[in-house]
Amino acid sequence: MSFRSKLVIVFTLTVVAAVALVAWVVSSSTRRAFEELDRQRSAALVAQFRREFTQRGEEVVRRVEGIADAEATVRMAIDLARPQADASLYVNDARGLASAHQLDFLEIAASDGTLISSAQWPARFGYKNDWVTEQKDWHSQGAFLRREELPDNVALSLTAVRLVRVGEKSLYIIGGQRLDQGFLNSLVLPAGMRALLYRNFEPGFVTTALTDLAGPVNQAERFQPLIEQVRERRRELTQTMDWSGDPAGAETFHAIPLAGRKDDLLGVMLVGSSRRELVTLTRFIRTLALAVGAAGILLGVVLSWWIAARITRPVKRLAAGAREVAAGNWQVRVNVRSRDELGQLARAFNDMTRQLAEQRNRLVQAERVAAWRELARRLAHELKNPLFPMQITLENLQRARELTSEQFDEIFFESTATLRAELDNLNTIVGRFSDFAKMPAPQLQPVNLNDAVRNAIKLFEPQFGAVGRPHITPELYLDDSLPLVQADPDLLHRALQNLVLNAMDAMPAGGTLTIRTHPTSGAVRLEVSDTGTGLTQEECERLFTPYYTTKQHGTGLGLAIVQSVVSDHSGKISVESAPGAGTTFRIEFPMRPPPSAEALPGKPAPGRTAGTLGATYGGTLGITPVGTKVK
Repeated sequence: MSFRSKLVIVFTLTVVAAVALVAWVVSSSTRRAFEELDRQRSAALVAQFRREFTQRGEEVVRRVEGIADAEATVRMAIDLARPQADASLYVNDARGLASAHQLDFLEIAASDGTLISSAQWPARFGYKNDWVTEQKDWHSQGAFLRREELPDNVALSLTAVRLVRVGEKSLYIIGGQRLDQGFLNSLVLPAGMRALLYRNFEPGFVTTALTDLAGPVNQAERFQPLIEQVRERRRELTQTMDWSGDPAGAETFHAIPLAGRKDDLLGVMLVGSSRRELVTLTRFIRTLALAVGAAGILLGVVLSWWIAARITRPVKRLAAGAREVAAGNWQVRVNVRSRDELGQLARAFNDMTRQLAEQRNRLVQAERVAAWRELARRLAHELKNPLFPMQITLENLQRARELTSEQFDEIFFESTATLRAELDNLNTIVGRFSDFAKMPAPQLQPVNLNDAVRNAIKLFEPQFGAVGRPHITPELYLDDSLPLVQADPDLLHRALQNLVLNAMDAMPAGGTLTIRTHPTSGAVRLEVSDTGTGLTQEECERLFTPYYTTKQHGTGLGLAIVQSVVSDHSGKISVESAPGAGTTFRIEFPMRPPPSAEALPGKPAPGRTAGTLGATYGGTLGITPVGTKVK
C-alpha cells in the first residue's frame, strides 16, 4: 500500500468519527432537552390542575357559605328548630337554591342528619346522612371529594358543608359541583397533551369510568395497569404507553390520585403528553446526521486525497532531483520549504544553493523582528491610554488619604454609593426605554375579557392582603354574557396589569379596586376604578403622555403602554377623576377591529409609534396567583 493511500484512509476515518461523534452528541443533547421540556410542560399542567381544583373548591365553599348565611336559610333553621316543625314545607327548597347558586348538588339536613331537601334526589327526603354528623366543626373544613349517589348513577362531587346553628339544633347545608368533563374543559392544554379523569367508584377497573374532553376514552383497558398501581400505592406515578408499533404514537401519562375526606381514593387524574414531537425530532436529527455524514465522508475522501497529494509531492520532487544528480546535473534545486525531515533532506540535497537559503533565512528573521517591533509599539500605545487615568486616580486617592481615615472612608463610600445609585438609575431608564421601543404587533385571536381580568387580578392577590401593607379589596362585576373580542392576549394582559398596578399605587392607604365589564353597541367596555386620591383635570389631560407621572418614583410609561395597546386594538380609553374622589379608566374594545387594524405577521399595526412600550414590561412580576374574589 502506498503512502498516499495510507494518508487517505487515515483522513477518511477521522472525518467519519468526527461526524458520528457530533451527531451522537447533538441527538443525545436534544433528546435530554426535549424530555426536560416535556417534563416541565407536564408539571405545569399538573400545577394548573391543582390550582383549578383548589379554586373550584374555594368557589364551592363560598357558594355554600352564601346559602348558609342567607336570610331565608336562617329563617328555615329557626322554623325547623321549633317543636313539632313540619320539615316537608321545605322539601323543594334545595333545587331552587342549587340553581340560584350554580351548584350541581345541594342537600339540607337536620341536626341528626335527616334529609329535609335534596336537589339531585328529591325522593331521598327523610333519609339520614350519618357522615355529616361525624364532624362537629365543618367551618374549618374546606371542600373535599365525595361520591355522590344519584337516582340513576353515581357522580364525583367537590363538596363543602356548612351549618346554621339555632340554639342547640343545627341545619346542615351540603353543596357541591360535579367533577367531570366540564372540569377537564376548564384546563388549558398545550398542543400534544391531554387530560383524563377516572372515577374510582367500583372495586375493579371499569372502562366507562375513564373519560376525557370528548367522553369515554378509546382503548381504556390499556390504562388498567396504571390505574391499579395508583389505587394500590396511593401516590403519583408516571408510565409511557405505546399505542402502536410506531414510537411516535406513544404517550407518557402522569397519574395523580384524588382522595376524599377520609383519604379514600375517589378518582385519578391522568395528564398525557405525546412523544411524537420527540420521535419526529430524533428521526430528523438522525436523517440529517446521515446526510451530513455522507457528505462529510465524500468531502473527507476528496480532501484527504488532495492533502495526501500535497504531502507526497515533495517526496516525488526529491526522487526526481536525486535522479538528475545521478545524471550529472549538479545545479538542480529541490523546492521544499517544510522544516520536518523532508525539509532537512531537501536542504542537505541543496548544498549548492546554501547561500541563497541562508539569505532567505535572514530575510525571514528580519521580518519577524519587524513584526515584533510593530506589536510592541501597538501594545505600548494601547497601555498608555488606561495608565494615564489610573495614575490620576491614584494621585487623587493619595491626596485624600492624607486626611483622617474617617473622612477618607466617608468620601470614598459616599462617592461610590452615589455612582452606583446613578448608574442603577441610568440603567433602569435605558432598560425601560429599550422595552418602550420593541413592543410587538398584536396577534389577534378570540379572547374572553372576563378571563383576562381574572388572570390579571390573580397575580396581585398576595399583594392585596399582604402583612404590613394597606389592605386593598378587589371587587369584580363581570358580565357573563360578554361576547368575545379580537385581541392579543399577551398585550391585553400587560395593559390590565398596568391598570391594576396604577390603581394600587393610587391607594397608598388601602381601598377598593373595582373592575366592571359589560357589552355596548358593537363593543365591550372595561372599567377600572379605585378609591385613591384622584387627579386634577390637568393631570388627567397629560396622564397618557410618555414619561409624565404624578408619582415620586414612577417612570411615566405604564399608562402610555395601556394607551398604546388600546390604540393597536382600535379601541378607545378615557379617564374620569377628581381630587379625593378616586379614578376610573374606561376602555372600549371593538368585538372585531376594522381590517386596517388587523396587522399581518411581521408587519407593525397601524398607529404604532416609538412610544409603544416593550413586550416584556408587564411580564416581569414574579407573583403567584392565589384566587379571585368575584362579586
